[in-house]
Amino acid sequence: MELSEVYQAKKRLAKVIHDIPLERSARFSQVTGGSVYLKCEHRQLTGSFKVRGAYNKMAKLKEAGGTEKVIASSAGNHAQGVAFAAKENGIKATIVMPRSAPIAKVSATENYGAEVVLYGDCYDDAHTKALELQKATGAVFIEPFDDADVIAGQATVGLEIMNELDADVIFVPAGGGGLLAGIAKTVKALKPSVKIIGVQAEKADAIRRSFKCGKLTALDNIFTIADGIAVKKPGDLTFSLIKDYVDDIVTVTDEEIASAIIELIERTKQIVEPAGAAALAAILNNKFDIRGLNAVCVLSGGNIDVGFIHKIIEKGLIGRGRELNLSVIMRDVPGGLSKISGIIGDENANIVSVRYERVSAIHINEVILHITCEVGGKEHGGRLLKKLAEAGYQLINC
Repeated sequence: MELSEVYQAKKRLAKVIHDIPLERSARFSQVTGGSVYLKCEHRQLTGSFKVRGAYNKMAKLKEAGGTEKVIASSAGNHAQGVAFAAKENGIKATIVMPRSAPIAKVSATENYGAEVVLYGDCYDDAHTKALELQKATGAVFIEPFDDADVIAGQATVGLEIMNELDADVIFVPAGGGGLLAGIAKTVKALKPSVKIIGVQAEKADAIRRSFKCGKLTALDNIFTIADGIAVKKPGDLTFSLIKDYVDDIVTVTDEEIASAIIELIERTKQIVEPAGAAALAAILNNKFDIRGLNAVCVLSGGNIDVGFIHKIIEKGLIGRGRELNLSVIMRDVPGGLSKISGIIGDENANIVSVRYERVSAIHINEVILHITCEVGGKEHGGRLLKKLAEAGYQLINC
């Protein structure tokens, strides 16, 4: 992929994609010591950057004489990009998605006019099935990341960043590596000193492992809430570009991702999907020192299932110490719960739920209370636990 191809992709996309300027975050800049800018691709057409590569590929096919049908595999965002691009170019699209794909992404893909086939437990399973269908039908396969035209489309994100800001470091989420490879190659061609940092989920880190050992490495299993970057093996082309142009790959935990999603909701009033929050999670958890630097964080997508948001929020609140789960042994007598709730109220904590457990209690006149509380943070939670202990309550696993 050459820089000229990225500029050609930019022309093809000019009338399609939304123009979304960088947003500087005063809050994130303050807590990190850098100047943090957000590239909000979750507000892009179809809800992610993926439309860029899919549309560029489809437009090139049309320029070359066109095709009647295409097939693709995707965890969700590439699916919507391909479905939209196919519809715009009058092409029939079939998308194979893993059964674990969020319902919202499946529905959105179908709403763009594509036929959806659900298969397998992860992206790689869906990819294998899509290749089988491609051979059987003769449709053109639209790679989600390991394709020069797709990478060139994703690389336009890098052009836009550099046109707006004299960046020092750019954090990019990575699954198969198309976005990371495209941005890295493009930005390094424009300003070689810019640091490009890829970000992966801790338990789906095939690119990081490949990067560290210098050869393509596949994972046997992956597990992360960030379905958009849950890929067992990066592409050959993407990895070759990542090896040459990326400075480092870091990982973030699911808890750190969930916490970053809450930060975005609370501080910027924006909702992103877990993969889209991975880059910000890296910044907020000091995976790379950005003090004094212009740092860009790519928020790659916002296609999160509404029914999944509350789970993410709960996970994030626990990780940040904003929600405290405690188990306490209490005498099973009238007024016992009132005394405990009084202590919790005096410490300005809010009880969310209470569950009694009598069977596991050692003594017949005791009960185990499982209490979930809202607190102001880890210090506040620590003070509450100390007060309960001082009042003579036995805490379990706290």
